[in-house]
Amino acid sequence: QVQVVESGGGLVRPGDSLRLSCSISGTDFSANAVNWYRQVPGRQRELVARIQSGGRVIYGDAVKGRFTASRDNAKNTVYLQMDTLKTEDTGLYRCSILSYWGQGTQVTVSS
Repeated sequence: QVQVVESGGGLVRPGDSLRLSCSISGTDFSANAVNWYRQVPGRQRELVARIQSGGRVIYGDAVKGRFTASRDNAKNTVYLQMDTLKTEDTGLYRCSILSYWGQGTQVTVSS
């Protein structure tokens, strides 16, 4: 009964910021890496960030320097702080742990 629930998406303008949350229950959160991906219809899924159990983060090239992932193991929650958003950042942002995926939260960046 693993549950992965993303939140925090919305409609913003270029240059704005958003903070996404990924709440996970039903598994050993602290022992596992958590991934953020984004999906756009017609395009291959893209890795945004992967935060390891110890907090080390690997970022996709497109977001490096603008996005920051973090985790709060006490709250079983991973965050994705997105700054200086661009229209190219638009997509469905999904969080995963092991083989479990959330439904995603939509981020739309439009002028």
